[in-house]
Amino acid sequence: MKPRFFVLIIAMMIGASVTTAQSSSPASPSQQAQTGPTKQAASEQVPKPAEKKVEDCGCEAANTPIDVAAIVNGVKITTKEIDDQVNDEKSGLQKQVVDARRRELNLQINSRLLEAEATRRGTTAANVLEQEIIAAVKDPTDAETQAFYDENKSRIPGPFRDFKQQIVEYIKAQRQEGAAKKFADKLRSAADVKILVQTVTAPQSESDRAKVLATVNGAAITSGDVENALKPLIYDVQLRVYGLRKAELALRINDLLLEQEAQKRKITPKALVDAELTPNVKKVSEAEAKKFFEDNKDQIEGEYEQLKDQIVDHLQKKEQRRAEVVFADRLRQGAKIEMNLKEPESPVFQIATDDQPSRGKADAPVTIVEFTDFECSTCQQSQPVLEKLAQDFPAKVRLVVRDYPLEKHKNAFKAAEAAEAAREQGKYWDYSAVLFENQKELGVEKLKEYASKVGLDRKKFDAELDAGKYAAKVQRDMQDGMRAGVSGTPTIFINGRRVSDRTYEALRAAVEEALKTPGSQSERRDADRR
Repeated sequence: MKPRFFVLIIAMMIGASVTTAQSSSPASPSQQAQTGPTKQAASEQVPKPAEKKVEDCGCEAANTPIDVAAIVNGVKITTKEIDDQVNDEKSGLQKQVVDARRRELNLQINSRLLEAEATRRGTTAANVLEQEIIAAVKDPTDAETQAFYDENKSRIPGPFRDFKQQIVEYIKAQRQEGAAKKFADKLRSAADVKILVQTVTAPQSESDRAKVLATVNGAAITSGDVENALKPLIYDVQLRVYGLRKAELALRINDLLLEQEAQKRKITPKALVDAELTPNVKKVSEAEAKKFFEDNKDQIEGEYEQLKDQIVDHLQKKEQRRAEVVFADRLRQGAKIEMNLKEPESPVFQIATDDQPSRGKADAPVTIVEFTDFECSTCQQSQPVLEKLAQDFPAKVRLVVRDYPLEKHKNAFKAAEAAEAAREQGKYWDYSAVLFENQKELGVEKLKEYASKVGLDRKKFDAELDAGKYAAKVQRDMQDGMRAGVSGTPTIFINGRRVSDRTYEALRAAVEEALKTPGSQSERRDADRR
């Protein structure tokens, strides 16, 4: 049983809105937008179909875009112009929230029932799921695995031996999902569950959040409960829609500047593009193509002679884009551009910091929480930055670390357990520093070797690591991370607000801004619990 899938099963049962991890270091919306090329340089603009009516997702209540997205040399670009071009993608993203809202009520019901069952048994929700789902599902037999491959081999790109383990995991995951549903149905049949609405829709006002959507054994589930669970997803959709708008706005600005420059020179925009770009697009040499192949051959299937034309074409297109960006930047340097499109502000997420590795005073007005992975190179780079911030703001900043080992990092989960075992002996920071220094060697035997290096009691450390004593702590971190919308590492929150720019300057500015706002994260968390 993979640790992350175990957490996903828990999330499905207890109502965590899980976002899909796309990378270990997601790009911020500001990184997604480009300054070139222009649309006119690529092709004529094609009119978009009429805007489709989509159910209100409640995604822009606090981030409604202003009418004018930008002003370029006195010419206005409206937000409607931008949205007309990105409507299909925007609607698809916002539909994710609509669909999730419809599912969330059932997840909230399952959450209440699971917690009640765990209380009745005098154990935890995770232990109940271990007993009822994880332990109850058997691995598929070799015959079942082979039969699955035979039925689906037209869609599986390789021989059975290469995909056997993936098939085993897939079949087992399907069975566990089925068992989870069956268990949820069993809990419902023994409980007093009343669903009071046919469809869950976005609240239109703050008072709407108090609306009762369902009751479980007499306890109400409100619209606000659903919206709180959807907060990470809604924020992610806001960011992605902002990224679409920002990228489209950049293209529209370039088009306007191109048109204005062409009018000055009394030529067509196409003639201007040809005159400015053609001489500046460097022709790719065979030596450059060969070097690209050699530098990337571990990720390329095939021989150079077979792929030469494709590589040259790829590199030539990169040169074309480079020239377009350079030209667009030149046009922008002499223009007066007023940007009004703003990145949405992160909501405040309630993230527990109790019983976690930390530095700084417990009552510090600013709390930085980092979700980290010991095999993640970007986490390694972020650690000294975060520690410097804590040192630069003595008594004002508390740094808290929580675990979020990514599934693609096979040793990260056990390394997180090992760090917890080191914390038990008061050596978390020394031990975690060694883990980051040795990211490529985090097997169990190496983890034990590092324990000796920092002076831990090896007998105690080894026994706890072998027994998986701290696995539940790591699973709790992952579960809480998913609830807060964590999908990659490092993910950083400052007083509960997610921060996408991880440079020292940006983080310091966020800390200084947080210091201006009364109330620490711990105070808000306590208020939330009350």
